[in-house]
Amino acid sequence: MLHFTDAGLRNVWLTNGYVEKETPYGTAVSYPDLDGLIRTVCLALAHKPGKLAGAEFRYLRNALLLSQKSLGNLLGCTEQSVAKWEKQGRIPKAGDFLIRLIYTQKHDGMDSVAIAVDALKAIDHVGNSRIIVSRTGDKWAWKLAVEGNEQLLEPA
Repeated sequence: MLHFTDAGLRNVWLTNGYVEKETPYGTAVSYPDLDGLIRTVCLALAHKPGKLAGAEFRYLRNALLLSQKSLGNLLGCTEQSVAKWEKQGRIPKAGDFLIRLIYTQKHDGMDSVAIAVDALKAIDHVGNSRIIVSRTGDKWAWKLAVEGNEQLLEPA
């Protein structure tokens, strides 16, 4: 078994799904399906009993591609508070619950949660954007054009 210590995790062990190779610098490990491995580890963390450790909380936050600032904004606290939780491992119950909920719902394909997570990531975006609203038939729709990105972004 391989002790998977990515990003400071301490309690994750792999029975397979990795390849070890000897190099002149020592043993190297590769993961043929790293994205799948990360998703699986995150789901296990989101469903584990007991409180999340600081490194586990950070792992879920990073998997969601949320900055400490964005998550702090969501929770009504500062990015320094989030950093402190991750460093000291004392995460408030609401923060622990919320990061698990967001990850599992986004993973399960909840479009509204995916859109909300994307909006959280956009909080840190600096630049101008335009909201483009149009009507097709009897429905209104909107798109977002972000400065520096010619592609129009649209909720799924």
